[in-house]
Amino acid sequence: MPSLDFNPNDYSEIPYIVYSDEELYTQEQMQVYRGRTWHFLALELELPNVGDFKTVFIGDTPIIVVRDKKDIVHAMVNRCAHRGNLVCVEDHGNLEHLTCVYHNWTYDLEGNLSSIAFEKGIQGEGGMADDFDKSCHGLEKLTVQTYCGLIFGTFNEDMPTLVEYFGPEMCKNIERLLGREVELLGRFQHGLDGNWKLYMENVRDTYHATLLHSFMTTFRLNRLSMKGAVEVSEGGLHHLTYSIRTQDNDQGQYNAKEIRASKDDYTLNSPELLQSWPEFKCGTTLAIQSLFPNFSIQQLSNVLTLRLIVPKGPDKSELTWWVLGAATDTKEQRAMRIRQSNLVGPGGYIAMEDGAVVGWVRRGVKGAENKKSVLAMGGRDTERRSNSRCNELAVRGFWQGWHKLMES
Repeated sequence: MPSLDFNPNDYSEIPYIVYSDEELYTQEQMQVYRGRTWHFLALELELPNVGDFKTVFIGDTPIIVVRDKKDIVHAMVNRCAHRGNLVCVEDHGNLEHLTCVYHNWTYDLEGNLSSIAFEKGIQGEGGMADDFDKSCHGLEKLTVQTYCGLIFGTFNEDMPTLVEYFGPEMCKNIERLLGREVELLGRFQHGLDGNWKLYMENVRDTYHATLLHSFMTTFRLNRLSMKGAVEVSEGGLHHLTYSIRTQDNDQGQYNAKEIRASKDDYTLNSPELLQSWPEFKCGTTLAIQSLFPNFSIQQLSNVLTLRLIVPKGPDKSELTWWVLGAATDTKEQRAMRIRQSNLVGPGGYIAMEDGAVVGWVRRGVKGAENKKSVLAMGGRDTERRSNSRCNELAVRGFWQGWHKLMES
């Protein structure tokens, strides 16, 4: 692995090589994705019935998530123990058992090998070796836990529980948004032209939004002058940032002549797009939370979304969005959520620019592997909380957590 020249007490300068190096990417698969981390796999509501399954990825590793006959959710590597073929090739469905199409090795819904075609041979000849033991050749199994309807898996058998892994600050926000019956309103999936860590930096970058996103700034969905804060979990792994639109103390900082994203002369032909209601007693109108390594939960007005960024090599990644509503929504509230969902996704009035800058940064740092980015906004520390969102505290926290895992 190339030397990263990280200062364990200062993550304000990050070498550009981390976004493109093949050896680092390979090491990352073992240390981050197959290491001491929990990974989002699916929503419980996506697997409501016995035999329902989804195929997903943890890093480069293909995974099957399935509900068994005892109503328990399992996750296992989507790789036949015989010759390594994918067992499930569809992205979702319902099955009584899992059968590899190549040689008909069949597994139960817990991943145990249950039968093999021609195991005893044909007409007394051939067949599996006498000492072959099916119980030793099931699918590789993951540890699975569920929290607030979110299914997570890990390759590590001695991980802390999800509640311990997230910590109390992170759990409080998850429960605020998802500690109720929710429904799936839509799902988007699209590719990004850059390394997955570029996108996770963007998710944690608490001050770019009012500079990059003209729609957000112009129509006052989020400004740094609004009351808010940034919280980072112990060790930097997770983060939460929030703001309250009704508590804006703008004292002229958003002068349209100085801030590119602020457009004083812009109006909406359809202002109902931004129609909303005060859904939470705390008054929060924007909350962005990242759970290490590659999952995030977001509230933007009344749009509730989940995001999962999956690496597809050093220079490519794939982003999936889930748009959620509450089961108790009225007809009018559901309509408002759906209209507001135009803000997110690959063509969203806000989210579109985030995908674009990932590609622009990838192109911009080409050939600069020996140079470094600067993350000194708000200082160089990795403290746990800041009442100012004009900083890069949470981004530094991400690199602190990433580096610790890579060096372990």
